[in-house]
Amino acid sequence: MISSAFSHAGSTVSPAFRAFVLSFLVILAGCVTRPGPDDLTPVKPVAEAKTVQVFVATTRATPPAGEKGFTSDRAEGLNFARYTVSLPPGHKSGEIEWPENGRPDPRKTFAVLARETLTPAEFYAQIRQKASHLSKDRADVGVFVHGFNTNFQEALFRVVQMSGDSSIDGVPVLFSWPSKASVAGYVADKESVTYSRDYLVDMLTKLTVKRDGRHVLLFGHSMGGWLVTESLRQLKLMGRTDVLHHLEVLLAAPDVDADVFGQQMAVIGPLSPPMVIFVSTDDRALLASSLISGDVPRIGALDVHDPIVEKVAREEKIVLVDVSSLQGTGRLNHDRYVQLAALYPKLSQQKQTINDVGGFVLEAAATTVASPFRLVKLVVDPQ
Repeated sequence: MISSAFSHAGSTVSPAFRAFVLSFLVILAGCVTRPGPDDLTPVKPVAEAKTVQVFVATTRATPPAGEKGFTSDRAEGLNFARYTVSLPPGHKSGEIEWPENGRPDPRKTFAVLARETLTPAEFYAQIRQKASHLSKDRADVGVFVHGFNTNFQEALFRVVQMSGDSSIDGVPVLFSWPSKASVAGYVADKESVTYSRDYLVDMLTKLTVKRDGRHVLLFGHSMGGWLVTESLRQLKLMGRTDVLHHLEVLLAAPDVDADVFGQQMAVIGPLSPPMVIFVSTDDRALLASSLISGDVPRIGALDVHDPIVEKVAREEKIVLVDVSSLQGTGRLNHDRYVQLAALYPKLSQQKQTINDVGGFVLEAAATTVASPFRLVKLVVDPQ
């Protein structure tokens, strides 16, 4: 069984080491300056800046009049919006050039150029209209579900970064749930993703209507991976295999209990194409999550070199890709996935179309992956 097989990867951790890791994360979090709502202040564009348009569906509440973005409170339903954001001419792949002191400058930083509130009908109609002009041979709509400890502007600009770096036409969609954006808010965040599950299911159901063979790429990071797998399970229990057949699923560093994942996959069953999971054994954020949760291993920290993990991944028709060779943007090794968009131009020049399952290792220096290239190609094309 997948849960028991993956759970064997856990290890006994001493109380002293547990305390050290948790203290390290709290101290590290306290040293980080978080972007604020003022970073979303609209500005005038500059001609040389690349622009990305992102559709937003969120269970975050709208802020008081005169304030920007969305809050960390829960809304009584989905809110919809469309943002146009520019990347500065000197943008570095994998990075977000944040405005300084809440003063966006499109010549030097990411900058919001326009924001429009949408009705549900406008949201789905505009996505369908934009996707209708794109190629049918791949996913033309990509939904990104962010992780724990993430505020709205961080999630929005991350989607922009991935979309801009991959330079691929597509329709990026952000599904944003009300994270408290605090290390101390782990339990509250877990409750908020549960609160948001029905809304993600509803959005995916409506996005996949009359797709005519086209797919929607569903990309969940960290705790967002738990929200994705729970939503897939709910769709299966609802008998909505028609929706599941239109999804291509990627989980990046998913913060999902191995036993829970086993139960989820027992209901969901194999997907086509197979689910892809990016993992790394030195992910410090997932180590902390495991410690908080009683030393149960997290799926995003599995070792693809472990024969039992490899065997179970093949039996369950899952693709595990070790991305430890990629450089993350922080010291937690939890966001290595952000570099994949920048690798897309080189990866797309290769001719591999293998669709294997099992465990593989991404060789960052050669920008190749040891087998499931077609799936990784879908992953680095977040739109």
